Amino acid sequence: MVQGSRANRRSKGLEKTDVSVTMIYFSALSTFFPLPHGSQTETTYSQMRGFCPSPLAATLLLVLLQCSVSSAGQFSGDSSKLSGIIIPGFASTQLRAWSILDCPYSPLDFNPLDLVWLDTRKLLSAVNCWLKCMWLDPYNQTDHPECKSRPDSGLSAITELDPGYITGPLSSVWKEWIKWCVEFGIEANAIIAVPYDWRLSPSMLEERDLYFHKLKLTFETARKLRGGPSIVLAHSLGNHVFRYFLEWLKLEIPPKHYVQWLDEHIHAYFAVGAPLLGSSQTVKATLSGDTFGLPISEGTARLLVNSFASSLWMLPFSKYCRSDNAYWKHFSGVTRRGHQTYHCEEQEFRSNFSGMPTNIINIEIPSIHGFDAYPSVSEVAETNLSRMECGLPTQLSFSAREIADGTFFKAIEDYDPDSKRLLYQLEKSYHGDPVLNPLTPWDRPPIKNVYCVYGIDLKTEVGYYFAPSGKPYPDNWIITDVIFEVEGSLFSRSGDLVEGNAGAASGDEAVPYHSLSWCKNWLGPKVNITRAPQSEHDGSDVQVELNVEHHGEDIVPNMTRSTRTKYITFYEDSESIPGRRTAVWELDKANHRNIVRSPVLMREVWLQMWHDIHPDAKSNFVTKAKRGPLRDEDCYWDYGKARCAWPEYCEYRYVFGDVHLGQSCRVKNSSSDLKLHYL
Repeated sequence: MVQGSRANRRSKGLEKTDVSVTMIYFSALSTFFPLPHGSQTETTYSQMRGFCPSPLAATLLLVLLQCSVSSAGQFSGDSSKLSGIIIPGFASTQLRAWSILDCPYSPLDFNPLDLVWLDTRKLLSAVNCWLKCMWLDPYNQTDHPECKSRPDSGLSAITELDPGYITGPLSSVWKEWIKWCVEFGIEANAIIAVPYDWRLSPSMLEERDLYFHKLKLTFETARKLRGGPSIVLAHSLGNHVFRYFLEWLKLEIPPKHYVQWLDEHIHAYFAVGAPLLGSSQTVKATLSGDTFGLPISEGTARLLVNSFASSLWMLPFSKYCRSDNAYWKHFSGVTRRGHQTYHCEEQEFRSNFSGMPTNIINIEIPSIHGFDAYPSVSEVAETNLSRMECGLPTQLSFSAREIADGTFFKAIEDYDPDSKRLLYQLEKSYHGDPVLNPLTPWDRPPIKNVYCVYGIDLKTEVGYYFAPSGKPYPDNWIITDVIFEVEGSLFSRSGDLVEGNAGAASGDEAVPYHSLSWCKNWLGPKVNITRAPQSEHDGSDVQVELNVEHHGEDIVPNMTRSTRTKYITFYEDSESIPGRRTAVWELDKANHRNIVRSPVLMREVWLQMWHDIHPDAKSNFVTKAKRGPLRDEDCYWDYGKARCAWPEYCEYRYVFGDVHLGQSCRVKNSSSDLKLHYL
């Protein structure tokens, strides 16, 4: 019957454009005249599956378009509609040339709007020109005299950094997320990307590009266009950008209207892979370089990254130290300029490692003061023989606090030329920022619904041992050892015993667990914990603990694990702050970069937002008791039972072009009623 209906549509010459227009018509019509269940009109609507979402997805879309809610923590309105605003992470926005640069000895030149980040062809064939277009002045953050680059705009700027048959999938960031939005029938103007120049410091983003003014206008335009608030999806460094925006907004909006503006324009904030206390790998990049997998040397990568003021934005810092509140200084008449003094709690000096698992940096300093740690090539051999043998080097260790306040860079200032430039940027762009010192702990943002999402239990670097390499700058430091955290334990690359305070889990390969899990401090004194399999499940392996006491530190559930199953653990609190909800989601084995492409994350975000706006929702959070297929891709063939798995959701329905049984398993037309299980 379904195949026949498709044949009829083809015989009538129904094109994709006509179906899209018809879909929009039915969506608008159903807003005022809901379709009766089982009617011929609903049947015709649900059969348009050649060019429209699956039945369950279409039903979720209709609910998103027509429901209104007025309970605590929700938004209300006759036809309120959500928008999604995506703030990408570090190096996750395309940069395009805004200059004409002739590259000698290369057939490829740079012209206006040519892709710079990322174009591997030009990187390989004209690396010097490419570096000119990427490089910034380390002191004033201006462009190279011969070439300048600016961030691209729109969704295409964040989907694939280097589009191409081979390079596209390798550089994909938000592409899968956009495909989900299209599959669920979300309109093009409902998903908004806000790319930014990830090379700049926060204050420079506003000074040069008026980024935060534009971001404020984006929220206001989305509300006027769609009729409802927005969902903020921020990844990695994008969370620091959003935090700075919230602080900047305090100085732009009268204090009595600040929270009101947030409630009207932001429904929920998803902090994905947020380095809330910084990342140890940032220090590694400043001393030895981080190539990001590109075909360049680590020394070249170090020169490039250290020219970006944003390279310090994710420095690790202590959770016990804070700075003066620039917001209250502004309204009290104190000047907005000047160094913001660090104030550390006594626990910072009583405890080791500034709340981190171990010291971030252990570095050998030559014993003779003034030793040239970055000699010219002709001086390397002579220096190694005549000076290094005169005395033993001294090993110094530095905690997160000593890195964030500049103590570490001052200690190696005489041995490394980049230290002076980094110190200058640290003082100017961070400690002296007129809006916020980003290198301080972040309290819960004053947003109705906050969801902190990150991966755990992957091998993550948390500390390093450095020593002079004897080579000229920028290769003058070498890593002699690395400290890793793995599932609650610490060990070194060399196999040595590591002193430190291991957390309950490990990080996501890029950010340590202590930094990711800082958002657990946003939870209240009573927390409900649920652990469920990440894949579709019938609820048999779901574990729940209610009203678990929480006193500001890490909270560890007393639950079992199967070694063959990846879990997602939910920590939920809807009572400590009236009208506010806070949740933390921990995804087993979710990589920092790839978490935004995780189908599990996409599924949970969709279900939670659908639950939020449904008028019949009785609980504060979507139930975790069961997870069934939402899309055709979630259905598969069960060879043991010789049928499609999840028969209440999926059915065998062959379509011309299917090459295996699993591909012919599709979501049932009648499975949309099962969505009520998630309320």
